[in-house]
Amino acid sequence: MAMTLTEKAAYIKGLAEGLSLDASKPETKIINALIDLVDDIALAVSDVEDELVLVGEQVDAVDEDLDALESYVYDDDDCDCCCDDCCDDEDEFFEVECPACGEVINVDEGILESGSIECPACGENLEFDIEYDDEEDDE
Repeated sequence: MAMTLTEKAAYIKGLAEGLSLDASKPETKIINALIDLVDDIALAVSDVEDELVLVGEQVDAVDEDLDALESYVYDDDDCDCCCDDCCDDEDEFFEVECPACGEVINVDEGILESGSIECPACGENLEFDIEYDDEEDDE
């Protein structure tokens, strides 16, 4: 089993203490300072690893929520029954070009059935005359 950084730092500190170095010598002071530095770095890395685990869990939760949201927003047909009744819940839009200014306007069937709309670009009154095919009336 591999030792963690904090365990390795403690092991090195124990080795240095086992040498019974003279604490008054400059070399010993440097070695002790380096061992303390390694210990501090090992503790900091350990804290960062713990925080990284938490951040990873939070990212996974956000990813799951985003997947659910994308599925809700972007999935067009959840029904595989091939019928138009339960799957056709979106409005169909039609492009209409204003004869006065050339602005292309997207309108839905309700606006077409109302008979007219004012062009948002120039204010021209656009009138619609809807004719249905006989085949659609028979269905």
